[in-house]
Amino acid sequence: MKKFSVTKQRKWWWLLSSVVILAGITSMILSWTNPKIGSPLLRGLDFTGGSKLEYGLDCKVVNNCKPIDIVAVRELVKNQGISDAIIQLAGKDFTGLSIATKYLETDAIDKLEAALNSKIGKLDPDRRNVLKVGATLGEELFQNGLIAIFLSFGLILLYLTFRFRFDYAFFAFVALFHDVFITTGIFSILGLVRGIEIDSLFVVAILTIIGFSVNDTVVIYDRIREVISINPDQPIDKIVDDAVNQTMSRSINTTLTVLLTLFSIYLFGGETLKNFALCLIVGFTAGAYSSIFIASTLFGWWRANHPDTPKPTTVSSES
Repeated sequence: MKKFSVTKQRKWWWLLSSVVILAGITSMILSWTNPKIGSPLLRGLDFTGGSKLEYGLDCKVVNNCKPIDIVAVRELVKNQGISDAIIQLAGKDFTGLSIATKYLETDAIDKLEAALNSKIGKLDPDRRNVLKVGATLGEELFQNGLIAIFLSFGLILLYLTFRFRFDYAFFAFVALFHDVFITTGIFSILGLVRGIEIDSLFVVAILTIIGFSVNDTVVIYDRIREVISINPDQPIDKIVDDAVNQTMSRSINTTLTVLLTLFSIYLFGGETLKNFALCLIVGFTAGAYSSIFIASTLFGWWRANHPDTPKPTTVSSES
């Protein structure tokens, strides 16, 4: 059976990633220049501060459970003196409602709820969820999230440099950056097109993606190092192809197993976990792709153009 050659088509893999990353950069620029967003991604309440109100109609009341008229809700909210609110329908039958706006005092929230009860129908107390976050706390959460991400980048680069050689570590870092950038780029696009916000769970998802991506890349790099030790005189492209073919089924099977669980969470886990699961789906898919098609091919290209790079003298016992 003919083996798959990942190195022969490497320019196509690089082109595909470049197109997706360029689309993400374009979206981030558009978001940054958009006065309603003002940042590369649409930041949610956790990071900007404000009030997020979630309601749902009481379906136990006869003739009350019907799709909400979002135009009427926008007009009602505007009449309450609340400007620049982000209003979205929720639930499969559109009987739920989400309103994200500036920080509201309790009296203002009570007045809004009374108006909603009289205009769109009786609200279900069990479907009521009110979250209020101060602007200072939101900004602090955002800064701490960025620090955690950059710190993880630095520690991983340091670990890989000691674990392998610097060229291994550098291209693993490039693949890692590729995964994070594709994920953030896609969420920037979703923020522009669908109004999907990022929150504190987004930071958790990015940190999880970083760990998953590095683990996948380390498996392939371990096998490349092992093949180099056994066959030091083979062309580097053949070594990379052999290593990728030996580890590809493991990478794909592991990723598919995780994705099945994530799709279940996305479909049945509720609104609060939906975007978190979506972020992991995008990031894990990008991580599996970059480990096989980006990290390995970049390393092979570098070694082919720098054949004087010292070869390892020990064989890894890991698989």
